[in-house]
Amino acid sequence: MSREFSLAEIFQLGYYWETKILLTAVKLDVFSALDGKPKTAKEVAGRIGAHEPTLTLLLNALVPMRLLTKEGDLYGNSSTAEKHLVRHSSQYIGHLLVLHDAEWNNWGKLEETIRTGRRPVDRHVFETDPELGSNVLAVLHRIGQQSGPDLAKRLKLAGRERLLDLGGGAGTNAIAFCRVYPELTATVFDLPATLGLTERTVKEAGLEARIALLPGDFNRDTLGGPYDVALMSDILHYQTFESNEALVGKVFAHLAPGGRLVIKDRFLDEAGTGPAWTTAFAMHILVNTQQGGCYKTGDAMSWMTKAGFTSVTELEKTAVVQGVKNREA
Repeated sequence: MSREFSLAEIFQLGYYWETKILLTAVKLDVFSALDGKPKTAKEVAGRIGAHEPTLTLLLNALVPMRLLTKEGDLYGNSSTAEKHLVRHSSQYIGHLLVLHDAEWNNWGKLEETIRTGRRPVDRHVFETDPELGSNVLAVLHRIGQQSGPDLAKRLKLAGRERLLDLGGGAGTNAIAFCRVYPELTATVFDLPATLGLTERTVKEAGLEARIALLPGDFNRDTLGGPYDVALMSDILHYQTFESNEALVGKVFAHLAPGGRLVIKDRFLDEAGTGPAWTTAFAMHILVNTQQGGCYKTGDAMSWMTKAGFTSVTELEKTAVVQGVKNREA
């Protein structure tokens, strides 16, 4: 039996204060201003162009949040802030937090969205602010460098030669898969604006001879191929059920006989009440995309079956689904 929440825990769930304090500090670049040595509130205010008395309140609030330290009148970064929130750090995650701040007003319209069914946006922030989108993809690329090789190994792709990374972003998975399987070549298909970043990451990995870039809109343009493996990683939640069904059918046509389609996404369970993080993510998609949604594993499996895939299986619960194209197809 699950434990009942205390009144204090209910209040904590409802308080968004600390969230906005952190996002505001990142947006103001407070942590970069404190890089190097501790400073007074006056010094930080001068660096970021802020009002000293109100900035002092913000800095004081960041101390019990364990993001800043304070000795006398001097504020300094905690080790966590120095590592992840100073802009020039190689492990900076601030761009992702700035994205969350850019979506703040959309969340404020959640009640209206629930009452009316009308979403507050007609375009995702990546479309309205391409520079922010590129920065966020760079952060996600760095994070994904840790998980990509493990995914590649779990899929057991030895003997496969041609991979399509559909909507592959910075090329994180294509790079990881090519490193795990030396015989593999890959094509990253994404929007032209995204592939500028992809080109840089592929060159940094030294894999430009094995990873090709194909610009286009995967709902409208040809995908090339044929491929032995197609990967659709975290792209379906930005689209409608019908668009995803059509896209899975399109990928089927671009696979060689015996080819595999692997879909990795944030799937809901059949009851729609788990995993917990995904149920909250579904609300995020509701207010921050024009038509996206979180789907169930069964939805993806039904798209595959309808497209003609056989041996459709859930490889990892609420995370990875695979279908195989018949060799006679």
